[in-house]
Amino acid sequence: MRRSFRILPAIVAVLTVLFYSSVPAFALPAGDGLAFTAEEEEYIASRGPLRIGYIQDRVPVSFINEDGELDGISRYIFDRVSRLTGLKFEYIPLPIGDVTYDFIMSEKLDLVSGVEQNKENHNARGIIMSDPYFTSRKVVVGRRDLEFSYDNNLSVAVPAGSQTIEKVLAQAYPNFDVETFKDVTACFDAVNSSRADLVIQNQYVVEHWIAKPIYEKLKVIPVLGLDDEICFSAMVSIEGGPGTPEDEGKLLIGILNKAIAAMTEDELGSYAIQAVMDNQYRYNLTDFLYRYRYAVGVFVVSTVIILILVILLARQQIKIAEDKADAKVKGRFLSTMSHEIRTPLNGIIGLNYVMSQKLDDKERLKDSLRQSTATANYLLSLVNDILDMSGLQAENIELSLRPVDLQLVVNTVSSIAENSMSGKNIKYSLHTDFKWPCVLGDEVRIQQVLLNLLDNARKFTQEDGTVGLTVKQEMGDGGKVVTTATVRDNGRGMSEEFQKHIFSVFAQELDTVSKGNQGTGLGLPISRQLARLMGGDITFISERGEGSAFTFTFAAEPSRLPADGDEQTARERMRILVAEDNELNGEIIIELLSDAGYDADLAENGRIALDMFSKSEPGFYGLVLMDLLMPELDGFQAAEEIRSLKRPDAKTVRIFACTANASDTDREKAFECGMDDFITKPVDIGELLKKINRK
Repeated sequence: MRRSFRILPAIVAVLTVLFYSSVPAFALPAGDGLAFTAEEEEYIASRGPLRIGYIQDRVPVSFINEDGELDGISRYIFDRVSRLTGLKFEYIPLPIGDVTYDFIMSEKLDLVSGVEQNKENHNARGIIMSDPYFTSRKVVVGRRDLEFSYDNNLSVAVPAGSQTIEKVLAQAYPNFDVETFKDVTACFDAVNSSRADLVIQNQYVVEHWIAKPIYEKLKVIPVLGLDDEICFSAMVSIEGGPGTPEDEGKLLIGILNKAIAAMTEDELGSYAIQAVMDNQYRYNLTDFLYRYRYAVGVFVVSTVIILILVILLARQQIKIAEDKADAKVKGRFLSTMSHEIRTPLNGIIGLNYVMSQKLDDKERLKDSLRQSTATANYLLSLVNDILDMSGLQAENIELSLRPVDLQLVVNTVSSIAENSMSGKNIKYSLHTDFKWPCVLGDEVRIQQVLLNLLDNARKFTQEDGTVGLTVKQEMGDGGKVVTTATVRDNGRGMSEEFQKHIFSVFAQELDTVSKGNQGTGLGLPISRQLARLMGGDITFISERGEGSAFTFTFAAEPSRLPADGDEQTARERMRILVAEDNELNGEIIIELLSDAGYDADLAENGRIALDMFSKSEPGFYGLVLMDLLMPELDGFQAAEEIRSLKRPDAKTVRIFACTANASDTDREKAFECGMDDFITKPVDIGELLKKINRK
């Protein structure tokens, strides 16, 4: 007997809801008046719980609730059948998609619910169908902009396992293309994204799904007149294998049909209404954001813009504050630089005037020359500090790694420091413990850092104070020697505030102890960056009134010094070609080399230097000192031309760049052109002689 549920008039629906809301669905009156045969009563009494497979993704008809149990219209009906018959049910969720006969038999299911009542299912082997326990309508859902017509070639999305819909469409609407998707969700998503045109589902399922804001583009198309008649099916073995015997299956279906017949239209309608009301789609945050996505988008964009503006404004304010601080520091630096440069310049000018007036007084001339040289060297150190700071900030300074005699370096800087401290009667001490006295490093930079730390200690230590240098070594990671040099004094120390900025560029702390000895404020920042460039660092501890201790560490590979040679023999055999376009500079270099025991010839430009070298006997010149900026042919081109000559000494003669251009770019270009070393002007004759004698 087919039962057909239709929407009741409003008054009947309201009265029904009010009645059944006061009487819970699971407490409806039992149908004790059902008449069962003796065989049926015996079966009910002896039968254990029946395993019923149910569809788990058809809200509100049949689905798994938050407690992991069967819920919806089907659950209300199944519980009512259980009370009417006395049978016990165990609910087993069916896998989403196509449910196979083998799965049903392997899970030992006695019944499968949600099976559609149709001719194909009735005639299928292994299936015994019950009467429909619930009847509703199937409806069609499509996009709002879809122009529906039965004559159009439309694609229909169906969930896997929906053979009934596929067969009906194939027979009634052969021009429709059926596309199978994993589940109901995938079907609605496909239509929503235009990957399919239509989806066909139970009317209650459709009402639940299209309530979601994400599916606001979808609509119900009331054009398909299909009843959705849902039944039980009992499964029996197809060919005598394990399973429920056919007679037993028919007996079970007969009992269920009696219970189905006992349920009234109003009772079934109440289950539908209660399930729909209990499982209405509940909006969540995602739905809210989607529904009001444009407003939310405008809000988010506006908020982001406001945040960006706030951040930019804050950064601008910070920059303004930093600029003010920098301007103050740089202003103090320029003022100091002006003082530092003008003072020695005035001294040099004054000394030149004194010397011009005392040409006959050799002792006075000698003393004035000594003072003038010292003052010029101080000016040179200022320029070098500024160039070093600029190079370090631009990351353009590279170390010149050669074997370094650390004991000799420390002794040299100690001698210089001790002499400078004697004027303040400062007691100087030195303690060394060299396990690897020779390392591969940059001798000039190591000496520069040590001299800076010792000179700072001298400046900020009062008369009769003490300054000490301690140097020790240990083996570090990667086979490198870590050398630690600590300069300790008992001077005035530094304030806690200044300690925060001690390594800032241009930073200085005015102090009566150092009055008259102020520097540029670049020494410590330069020294720390050089230390880090050498794989180490500079750290310090200081206490106001107690003194300071600065520790300089650097890492270097152990090495060995070249064997001592007969320098006098080397001088007698080596003749030096000096390429210098400035006549005065050329004469000075020639005289310095002559005083050191070398013979030297002067070439006024690069072209002349090339001609003199090419016309000389092979091996006549052992070294070329090449200025870089010269007329006719510059030093770079002259070096390349010499290297390209077809003579045995063209590739082996040593060529040193000798220039005032101390940039790394010029240094790299000089090496690319075939030069062997780089000497900066003004020339340090001691350093030059070391390089000349180094084989």
